[in-house]
Order: sequence, then C-alpha cells, then structure tokens
Amino acid sequence: MRPTVLAVALALLVAAPLHAAQPTRIPDAAIKRAATLRDAALKDDTAWKVTESLTTEVGPRPGGSEADARAVEWAKAKFKALGYDKVWTEPATFPKWVRRSESAQVLGAHAQPLRVGALGGSVGGTVEGEVVRFPDLAALEAAPDGSLAGKIAFVDYHMQARRDGSDYGNSGRARWAGPSLAIHKGAAGFLMRSAGTDLSRAPHTGGTRYDEGLTPIPAAALSTIDAEQLARLVALGPTRVKLALDCGWDGEYTSQNVIGEITGSKRPQEVVLIGGHLDSWDYGTGAIDDGAGIGITMAVGALLKPMKPARTIRVVAFANEEQGLWGGRAYADKHAGDVANHVIAVESDFGAGRIYGFDSSARDLQPAALAQIQQVLAPLGIEWMPGKGDPESDIGPLTERGMAWAWLGHDGTHYFDLHHNAEDTLDKIDPKDLAQNTAAYAVFTWLASQADGGFGSTPKAAGSGD
Repeated sequence: MRPTVLAVALALLVAAPLHAAQPTRIPDAAIKRAATLRDAALKDDTAWKVTESLTTEVGPRPGGSEADARAVEWAKAKFKALGYDKVWTEPATFPKWVRRSESAQVLGAHAQPLRVGALGGSVGGTVEGEVVRFPDLAALEAAPDGSLAGKIAFVDYHMQARRDGSDYGNSGRARWAGPSLAIHKGAAGFLMRSAGTDLSRAPHTGGTRYDEGLTPIPAAALSTIDAEQLARLVALGPTRVKLALDCGWDGEYTSQNVIGEITGSKRPQEVVLIGGHLDSWDYGTGAIDDGAGIGITMAVGALLKPMKPARTIRVVAFANEEQGLWGGRAYADKHAGDVANHVIAVESDFGAGRIYGFDSSARDLQPAALAQIQQVLAPLGIEWMPGKGDPESDIGPLTERGMAWAWLGHDGTHYFDLHHNAEDTLDKIDPKDLAQNTAAYAVFTWLASQADGGFGSTPKAAGSGD
C-alpha cells in the first residue's frame, strides 16, 4: 500500500535533525497550480516531439563526431523554438575516440563469427589467442599474475534485471576494470559478455579505461547470445579467437553544453537546474540514453514558461557524458563559485520508464517542503523513498561541490536491454510513460521554483566529502 501524504510527512519530520535549517515552505497557491500542471503535462506531447526530432534529425551522436556538432546546433534551435528566454553554450573539451571497424571470429574446427563491439576508449589492434573464461570479475582478479600470457580473457558475467538497475555496478565494473586486470594477468586481449539484460546479437558498447603505466590491449563486448555461444565452445575444449579492432584516440575535440533558461519572475538569480545529456553512443539513436532526458527537461521549461516561475529554470543539454562526464565536469568547474544560487538540481538519465520513487539530499533538512512535493507526485504512482536515490550522472560533479539534488527514480527493469546497443531507438519509448515522466519533472521543478526557502545548497571544496 502506498503511504499516505500524512505518513510521509510524519516520517520526514521524525527524521529531521534537532537543529534543522530555517524551514522551507511551498505556498498553497503553488501546490494548487502544480496539480493542474501535472494533469496538463500528462496530455502534453512536447517531450515526445522533442525526442522524436533529436533521434530522427540527428540520430546517433557520439562525443566528438560530426553528429555531435549537429546536435549542438539542433539543441540551440530547439530551445529557441520552444520559447526559452536565453540560450547559450559553454565549451567542454575532451580526447576524441573513434570507432572504425570491429570483428571477432572463432578459429579452428568450430570456426564461426562472433558479434562484438569495441569498448569506448579501447585501443585498436588484432590479437589471436586461446580464450580463458571467467564467470565474473572476481574470478579474473583471483587468477595469478602472468597466467594469461598470450591468451584472451573472457569475463562472462550475466547481468540481472532490476528496477533500480543496481546490478549495473557489477557488470559495469567488469567493463571499466576488466581490461586493466587482464593486462596484469598477461592477457593479449579482453572480451566480456555485454553489460546488458537482453538476450540478443546486439553488443552493448560503453566506456573503459586502462590504469596508468599499462600497455593497453584491445577490449570488446560480445553480444549476450555470442557470449553464451563462446562459453559453450570453451566448455568443449581449447578455443582460439581472433579479435580485430580498428579504433582509438584521435586528438582533442571541443563540444558544447547547450543551456536554455526561463528567467525567474521574482528571484532570477536563483536557479533550479534540470537536464540530460545530449550525446549518445553510436549503435542506436540514443532514444532512451538520453534523448528522452533531453525531451523531458526541454518540455518542462516550455510548460513552465507561461506560469512565470519565481526562480530561474535552467535546462542543460550536457556534452559527452558517455565518455567521461565531460559536460558535467565542465559545468561544475565553470559554476563552482555559484553553488549557493543553484537551489536544487534533478536530471533525467535513466531512460523513459515510469517514475516510481522520489528522494532528495534535503530529506533531513527540509522534510516539510519535500512532503508537500510528494503530495502532488503521489497521484502519478510515485512513492517517497528516502535513502534510495542518488544524483544522476551530469549533475554529480556539482553536487560534490555542495549543490542540493533530487532523484526521480525511473523504472529500469528493461533499461539495460537497450543500453548502449543498436536497439536504443525511438520505438522503444512508450509515449504514456514519457508523459508521466514529464509530469513528474514538471511538478518537482515548479514547486522547487516556488518554494519559500532553499534545499541546502552550500558550497564546499570538491572532494571534501559530506
């Protein structure tokens, strides 16, 4: 049973510290308008149209590509077409990684091709060797150093589908740390079962890295079906694979964070920050990751403009999140001195599944105001879930410097069926779910903009902890 608004409020108040900050309250008139906004947003198709436009007119848009530049121009034009008061860009510079071709094949008596995708950041090269299978990263870690000399390490971890996507921590770590571990063990190449919950022949890409001082080796992800095929072949006896990747770093590139603002009517210097990331990987069209986040947050600003929010609504389409949070880090560096005026932030970067949970870093500091917000979110099927959320990717660097954040938890049960693979396309988004997302973000953003008082944004040095 969903908790009542009163129960949520009582739970929040009990959790409040003895020496709480000045309580923040949201005017009753703002609450009433939020309910009307919520119902209107459920019928609005702006988010769908924006997402459709981005994925159709630009398509895949890896950081540093020609499509990246087109996406920046698209975002500037879309903000203006939606009636934003101010539109500008801020640079984000990063090393440019390029994928050209990739292939893998089993050699010998059972010769056959395998579907693979080079991991972002992998070096190119062709290697051939016997495959050694490990059920997870811990098993690879336990192998003696040097034991894989001339061989190809294969981490065959099966990622589990969960609503909160939490098993990505295990599968994603295999992608990030696996190649370096394989090098320590002497391997000539690295393969992994894709960090995905689907069963298909579409490999999932995603970023990797190499520890400083190591000589990189080619690293790729097998589609989940091909990973199962390779595991069966290895079980039959010694299996040799040839892995050929043509990819690698190609200088530096400067992209842009594209920013649109609806100017606050009463406290324009105070900002409620929302957004998503503009880039995507290159296999699909980046619909769930993160075209939906761009569509949702651009639509929210457009919906709120006629309501004349008291605070400024700033929507950021962040650059190159996929290859290292480059846009988020550039934004944090540029705005580090203005944390106090960033009243609170929320980001959409976990697909377009229905939102089921709400949390905030202000859960202990401002329980009454959060209970008021939860009151309007509840009819959307959203529960108060204290301690369950975290700031999404691109806003993370500025939250580390003290900015308050909120979390609107998307149902990620099927998110990793599509994440970073060729199936991440517009048809996978349910328009009704997208509208529910938009309604939730609109309600939160409006009420945060109207709140009398803040949510705890307090500047601190980067990396200083809580």
